[in-house]
Amino acid sequence: MKTQTPGTAAGTDATQLKRVLGTPSLTMFGLVYMVPLTVFTTYGLVTVSTGGRVAAAYIVTLVAMLFTARSYARMAGAYPLAGSAYVYTQRTFGPETGFLVGWALMLDYLFLPMVNYLVIGIYLNVAIPAIPAAVWVLVCIALVTVLNIVGITSVNRTNLVLIAAQAIFVVVFIVFTIAAMNGQAIDIMAPFRGDGSEAAGSSGALLGGAAILCLSFLGFDAVSTLAEEAKDAERTVPKAIMIVTLAAGVIFVLLSWLAQVAHKSTQFADPDSAATEVMTAVGGTFLATLFTACYVAGALGSALTSQASVARILYSMGRDGVLPKPIFGRLNERFKSPATATLVVSAVSLLALVVDLAFIISVVSFGALIAFTFVNLSVIKHFYFDRQERATAWQHVNNGLLPLIGVALTVWLWTSLTPTTFAAGGLWVLLGAVVLAIVTKGFRQRAPMLDLKES
Repeated sequence: MKTQTPGTAAGTDATQLKRVLGTPSLTMFGLVYMVPLTVFTTYGLVTVSTGGRVAAAYIVTLVAMLFTARSYARMAGAYPLAGSAYVYTQRTFGPETGFLVGWALMLDYLFLPMVNYLVIGIYLNVAIPAIPAAVWVLVCIALVTVLNIVGITSVNRTNLVLIAAQAIFVVVFIVFTIAAMNGQAIDIMAPFRGDGSEAAGSSGALLGGAAILCLSFLGFDAVSTLAEEAKDAERTVPKAIMIVTLAAGVIFVLLSWLAQVAHKSTQFADPDSAATEVMTAVGGTFLATLFTACYVAGALGSALTSQASVARILYSMGRDGVLPKPIFGRLNERFKSPATATLVVSAVSLLALVVDLAFIISVVSFGALIAFTFVNLSVIKHFYFDRQERATAWQHVNNGLLPLIGVALTVWLWTSLTPTTFAAGGLWVLLGAVVLAIVTKGFRQRAPMLDLKES
């Protein structure tokens, strides 16, 4: 099955995305997806569980994520195509395995917009009680859908505004924390040493907190879904993936360190809303209100970028023929965007009106961890075995040891998942297997693959 391959003239085929994004735009997309202010979503929980060592836990998490981010960067350079882990696994382990990994990854991408819509509805309903949360959810779904259909350029421009709002808050927060610390005895190592409690002396508590914080990094892989809309994708996409991961990690460490130094308490009335207590203590009602506004803006940006990502995964699978091509494998003629796939994602997002937030959060990492595992394994198979790049000591390390460490760290993260998560994720994968059985006529045929002979 042949389709237009990347790199040909834009607009010559119904399956050709427009290459308009450079490294700065790709980096901005990844940072908006990850929401820099997400550090405050789990701040209270991790502060309590680690005995005040959130910054230290983020450093552990950053190190773990850099190995997997590096594997994504290498595979993005090898296969600069839309589809992320789906394409990488498909190319290295075969179309059937690729389909199931892509299907599992969709669980993460499909649920993340719902998380953002729900959070926006909750926060804005608190700020303006007269307007029900459901109204905010519907308005945001409509806005995000229109922006994504218009095309990736509109998403990129909106990203600039949303990341600017968060950047302004970060600057204001830094100023307020410095002012709050003025004249006080500051222990700069407290966020790494802890509060002296039993949790602060436990390496298990630190690693457990780091596992929770891995959710903050879900998004660097989203950059790879834009490979067919990137200029010089073999170079820009891998570079953006690494920049996003490192930059987000530094921001998370800095903000959590500042929060702990400025507001030393490790006990909160409600750990889930600890950020509000921190903001009020540091900067009063003004800072708490500004935080809410910027956090909502960040959640809107994350919904925008996550919907763009999953629409492109659906488009990639539809273009290959493993999902109905007339629905998912076509682009809007005017905007050159996967409009139908975007509308399908929006329809799924309407579940945010009826599904419980706790349930959505409990399964959002399931698909991502499957993808992380197989992308690390793909590096080993593609470079170490298929291309046999193992003649030197460095190639053994680069193509074997480093991605193997990424696999081990990802397996460790699996230990943090709950039985509910495994049950929900397992049912989703089972549904994917049923779809695959239908596509392959009872596994008697190979699953379709994109023809890359002209690439």
